[in-house]
Amino acid sequence: MYAIVRAGGRQEKVAVGDTVVMDRVDAEPGATVALPALMLVDDGAVTADPAKLAGVSVTAEVVAHERGPKIRILRYKNKTGYRRRQGHRQDLTRVKVTAIETKA
Repeated sequence: MYAIVRAGGRQEKVAVGDTVVMDRVDAEPGATVALPALMLVDDGAVTADPAKLAGVSVTAEVVAHERGPKIRILRYKNKTGYRRRQGHRQDLTRVKVTAIETKA
């Protein structure tokens, strides 16, 4: 059984025991978070109906908070002396999926 969940603005395919890196979540390491399910596949049966997905709960445990790689942004305009350098590092959270439960 696996599910497609919304994880920090993206969609991730997860199964029980998988580790996913997503955008920063406001939770301490060791806390549990609920991920909204967008689709569920159970023994070949695909469930994408929002009414049925309301009974599906995907829970994950926060493992650690991390920072992504440094991204360097450089803007340059020829013959004008305009140069601008900027950097960015995304705040990320690593979570481990602990359960995918359906209410029958």
